[in-house]
Amino acid sequence: MSNINPLTAFYNEKYEKQPQEYPGIQKEMKPIPDSGEDTYQGSNKLTGKKALITGGDSGIGRAAAIAYAKEGADVAINYLVAEQEDAEDVKRAIEEAGQKCVLIPGDLRDKAFPKSMVKEAHKALGGLDILVLNAGMQQYEYDIQNLSEESLRDTFEVNVFSGVTAVQEALNYLEAGSSIIFTSSIQGVKPSSHLIDYAMTKSCNISITKSLAAQLGEKGIRVNCVAPGPVWTPLQICGGQPQDKIPEFGKNQPLQRAGQPVELADIYVLLASDNASFITGQVYGATGGAPIN
Repeated sequence: MSNINPLTAFYNEKYEKQPQEYPGIQKEMKPIPDSGEDTYQGSNKLTGKKALITGGDSGIGRAAAIAYAKEGADVAINYLVAEQEDAEDVKRAIEEAGQKCVLIPGDLRDKAFPKSMVKEAHKALGGLDILVLNAGMQQYEYDIQNLSEESLRDTFEVNVFSGVTAVQEALNYLEAGSSIIFTSSIQGVKPSSHLIDYAMTKSCNISITKSLAAQLGEKGIRVNCVAPGPVWTPLQICGGQPQDKIPEFGKNQPLQRAGQPVELADIYVLLASDNASFITGQVYGATGGAPIN
């Protein structure tokens, strides 16, 4: 078996500027992110498990959903109605892997939705073992005086408040051996000046991971967190980064490129699997080399 070169194993050229309206459509990106449709190989690590993934239509959430299906899990994904086309693509990939897929469109900014989403996933899947709180809102702003209250609230509603509500509901169904996974970011420990509100929420994701792991340990429910660095997803091109930063996106990392969503899939699989039975309260960095501690 030959080693792969992490510098060249995935796309490592400059990206084109390609503005899209929020929330962005993955299949319209150039190049299209690799979420594992053809590249992830499963090995039955999640056979029989039931998972709910927010933001599961594209990017990292999509990679987790596809990997989970290829590992033997049934998967429900949440996404915005505007992302239906991407969600249908994920559904096809999950069903091609021989697993059930449940589509749950809805806006996490709607205070009542996270609870109903979890209820629907549990009912449609016939159980719930894995909750991945991955959906994120990221809109850059260089001047805090121009950061609107509406934008601030939206970012916290999606990235923080909806996750708390979803966990509260999920705990009615999760049993010992279940797993909760938050998607944070390197921004949670190394904030950028143009992502103040986003970085705050990602610090919250890390904090709740550690607090909740301590609280739920006695119930046998594990809670962990993934902290990505620059990863090529729709989040970046629909306001997450200024367009003038897109061509060199990820080039400043030690591995000299942005990551592809599939490169994080194995982390989400590990944390959801029984192989991680002694792992809780941890933050896993996948940044291309930038330290998270």
